[in-house]
Amino acid sequence: MLPIMNTAYQSLERHFARLSSLSDALGILCWDKEVTMPHGAANRRGENLAILEGLRHEILTAPEMADLLASADAGDDVWRKANLAQMRRIHTHATALPGDLVEACTQATTRSEMAWREARRDNDFAGFLPYLTEVLNLTRQVADAKAAALGVTPYDALLDSFDPGTRQTDIDPIFTRLRAELPDLIAAVLEKQASLPSSKPLQGPFPVPQQEALGRKLMQQLGFDMTRGRLDVSTHPFCGGATHDVRLTTRYEEADFIPAMMGVLHETGHALYEQGLPEKWISQPVGQAAGMTVHESQSLMVEMQVCRSQAFVNWVAPLLRQSFSASETDAAWQPDNLHRLLTHVQPGLIRVDSDEVTYPAHILVRYEIEKALISGDLALKDLPGAFNDGIHALLGLNVPDDRRGCLQDIHWPEGLFGYFPCYALGALASAQLRATAYQQDATIAPAIGEGNFAPLMQWLRTNVHQRASSASMPDIIRSATGASLGADAYLSHIRRRYLDRAPDA
Repeated sequence: MLPIMNTAYQSLERHFARLSSLSDALGILCWDKEVTMPHGAANRRGENLAILEGLRHEILTAPEMADLLASADAGDDVWRKANLAQMRRIHTHATALPGDLVEACTQATTRSEMAWREARRDNDFAGFLPYLTEVLNLTRQVADAKAAALGVTPYDALLDSFDPGTRQTDIDPIFTRLRAELPDLIAAVLEKQASLPSSKPLQGPFPVPQQEALGRKLMQQLGFDMTRGRLDVSTHPFCGGATHDVRLTTRYEEADFIPAMMGVLHETGHALYEQGLPEKWISQPVGQAAGMTVHESQSLMVEMQVCRSQAFVNWVAPLLRQSFSASETDAAWQPDNLHRLLTHVQPGLIRVDSDEVTYPAHILVRYEIEKALISGDLALKDLPGAFNDGIHALLGLNVPDDRRGCLQDIHWPEGLFGYFPCYALGALASAQLRATAYQQDATIAPAIGEGNFAPLMQWLRTNVHQRASSASMPDIIRSATGASLGADAYLSHIRRRYLDRAPDA
């Protein structure tokens, strides 16, 4: 007979396997809500999701779960010990919240997201304000409850939901450096860019069916398994779905195919991480992604680090010409010009379309704002002005309307306060990981020049994907690169690619 402690642990594994299936169902319903659900179904879908989230919460907070966690012993196995630690962390987050608050949040964010779609389209912040007010009030309740359970500040409690263990004290020194160095760096890059020959524009239109076909080709070339996922369209690009059914979206415009293409590449980076997690632990907490900083590092590794490199562009140029029936002799479609287009730096209003030099500035603005919203230092009615002031201070832009300002992102309407810092941290991590991967495996760069991503993906599988949540984000980065997460690699990469104009493998 197995010892009692091990029996308790095995019971926990069964419980969390059930929770994993429930999370998969929620994932598909949430994907459907954002991609195919008719607008009139929003209220009922909100009720459905709230009930399922409530059921998940009931399972997690049942007295039996607390008893099992108290008596469980995972033995000496490293993965089981990490799994038990993850179970206890998830349980702490769950038991901090009453079930009615969980259901209220789900219903409120569903209503808010549907209202946001119309508000963004109509540039109507005033009409959206009541929905966002409800979400923010509930999010503050969640933050306060979790802060008390974790012994941290309310904003740190929200951070912990997306990046376990990350605190403002970890982020602030890195972001302070970025805030100090980015304006001058952006100015230097723009000055350098102005001294170079102008790039030639690509002449559209670019029909959506051709864009879709191109996206699918690139996904498969990168290694995405189309038998376990799909590509669709949504208002805001995302990667979601379920285990073995990873679904990603983009959005198209016929005047310019590059935003949709880069959106597909970004979400494919997320999807490859999901498809690369260890199969043995797929239904357990330890088998899930190690937080959103690592997740964003994988999407930005693909979109920014690799797929804007000269080596990638040299390979993809013929495919782009073929996709849009462009002439082989057209100067605009030659690799050097395409590379200039893909690495063109210009401060812009839309975060998801921004270049890798100005991208972190968008996050710095949102980070300061959401901290102030959670603390109550910023009234929600003053959000548009604060957002516009922040963009002007860091990027020198005047925001002409809320649709291109504080209404552009889905995160706050969905209650995802504490997520935004992971984007900038992920950008830093991607630069650090890429530099190490290319140094350790000399076959990666030339392989990408031939459209072969297998060596890079193998390195990522070994050093990131297959580790899942068996270690913390800082430990994964430190183990893979030999250094703690910081800004050095990112800043060096920007200077090398945009100022030194060094060969870009």
